[in-house]
Amino acid sequence: MSTSFAPLPTSASPSAAAASATTESIRFAPTPQQTYLMRIGDSCLIHAQRLAEWSGHAPILEEDIALTNLALDLVGQARALLTHVGRQTGFDEDQLAFLRDERAFFNFTIAELPGRRAGRDFADAVLRNFLLSAWMHVSWAKLAQSGDAEVAAIAGKAVKESRYHVAHAGDWVVRLGDGSEDSTRRMRQAVDRLWPYTAELFETDAVDTAAAESGLGPVRAALRVGWQAIVEPVFADAGLKIPASGAFRSTGSRGVHSEHMGYLLAEMQALQRSFPGGQW
Repeated sequence: MSTSFAPLPTSASPSAAAASATTESIRFAPTPQQTYLMRIGDSCLIHAQRLAEWSGHAPILEEDIALTNLALDLVGQARALLTHVGRQTGFDEDQLAFLRDERAFFNFTIAELPGRRAGRDFADAVLRNFLLSAWMHVSWAKLAQSGDAEVAAIAGKAVKESRYHVAHAGDWVVRLGDGSEDSTRRMRQAVDRLWPYTAELFETDAVDTAAAESGLGPVRAALRVGWQAIVEPVFADAGLKIPASGAFRSTGSRGVHSEHMGYLLAEMQALQRSFPGGQW
């Protein structure tokens, strides 16, 4: 049985035509199931934005092209999920991507952390890509069995893309972690910076519980073992140590973001807000 979502009353959801002709932020109250899907879609979208910052700036031409292609895969995955949610809320994928305010995004904080322009190292981009790709791959594999037939179909395609993302990013983690003295140092620093944010990837809450009870998808805690099975061998090959768990918890998936999110959205949404009605 497919999972059903309850649309909001018409009075709370302006039509696509009306919303696309304004620069005002959209307002709506997603159900727990919709929030669950938006967490994944938003994480894909924001991660793609950060990867795209390396277009024209990666250390070698081949990787420049590769990161751009990975970003395009993620945009496609984000669009599929936001379109699915949009059918239930009265908004299309463009409005959900470009006309939501910061607190209405539910991506993981690790996806929004500074990229190249904030002086971060290429090692950060490589490691974040690997950690998120591993999570996405495990998540898509589970979602391929979703009780929502459309979500299952989206996941069935995305899991194939994420398999390549994991392999590509993992190769770079090993290449840099087990490379020169300088690359090893940079990768270790990237691990220290990014690892604390991985705890959020497995924080089960009421949204996860509602999704699991409805058959939509698994709780985040159920993804940890599969994720570790991907991450730990790559870290071992790269000569990197997995840090001990700490008390810090990031909260982007609850709509409470780092100071970097507003700047990212200002750039990502500038064109749509300046020229209302633009489409992907």
